[in-house]
Amino acid sequence: MVQRDEYLVTCEHGGQRIPVRYRNCFEGCEAVLQSHRGYDAGALSMARAMARQLGAPLIYSTISRLLVDLNRSPGHPRLHAEAIRRLPADSRQRILDRYYRPFRARAEAAIVRALARGKRVIHLSSHSFTPVLDGAVRNVDVGLLYDPARTGEAVLCEAWLACLKAREPELRLRRNYPYSGRSDGFTAYLRRRFPAGDYIGVELEINQAIVADGKTWPRLRTQVIASLVQALERARCAPSCAGVASA
Repeated sequence: MVQRDEYLVTCEHGGQRIPVRYRNCFEGCEAVLQSHRGYDAGALSMARAMARQLGAPLIYSTISRLLVDLNRSPGHPRLHAEAIRRLPADSRQRILDRYYRPFRARAEAAIVRALARGKRVIHLSSHSFTPVLDGAVRNVDVGLLYDPARTGEAVLCEAWLACLKAREPELRLRRNYPYSGRSDGFTAYLRRRFPAGDYIGVELEINQAIVADGKTWPRLRTQVIASLVQALERARCAPSCAGVASA
C-alpha cells in the first residue's frame, strides 16, 4: 500500500535568542526572555523527537518570539514586543525579511513539494504554555489545537487524545485549549492556502509545569509521540478521514 501522507514538524518558538544588533532593545529583560513570554520551553525538544520518529523534515527557529512571533500574522498587534514596535518601520521590515518570511517560506515550500508528489501533508506544530496566565490557572496538561470543521484534523485529534488517554489515564487532555485552533497562527494561515484534502494542521500544546519536571517530562514526551504514531495509523484507516484524503 502506497503511503498517502507525508509529515512536517515545525517549532515557531524554539528559543530565546536575540541577534546582536537588537540586544540593546532588550537590556534588563533577561528574565522575560527566559520566561514563557520569550519562548516555549520544551517545544523544540518535542519537535525534534517527533521529527525523528516520523522521519519528517523539521523547521524551527531559536529566535525569541519577542523579536518577532513566527506564529502571528503580519499586522497582528503582538507580532513584536513593545521594544521592537518602537523601532523605525524599515528596521521592523528587516526583521521580517531576515527571520519571519524565510521560516514561513521554508514550511510552505515543503508542503508544496509533498503535494507535487501526490501526498497529503500532516503538519505538527510544537508549542508549550505557561500553567498560569494573568492569574488564571490552565487546568490541562496537553492540548491539541485544530479546526473542527476540517474532518481530517478532527479525526486525527480525536484518535490522538484517545490513544494518549489510554496510555496515561491521569493526564488532563483537552481539545482547542488553552487557545482556539482557529485563532491567528501559522496553521490557520496554511489552512487558507491549502484545502482540507491536502493539508492537516495540528498545534500540540504542552503545559510548561510538566516540562520543568525532570522526571515527568521525558516520559510524557515519549508517550505523546507513541500515541501520535498509534493515532496516525488509526486515523489512516478511518472512513471519514480517508474520504477527506481523497477529496
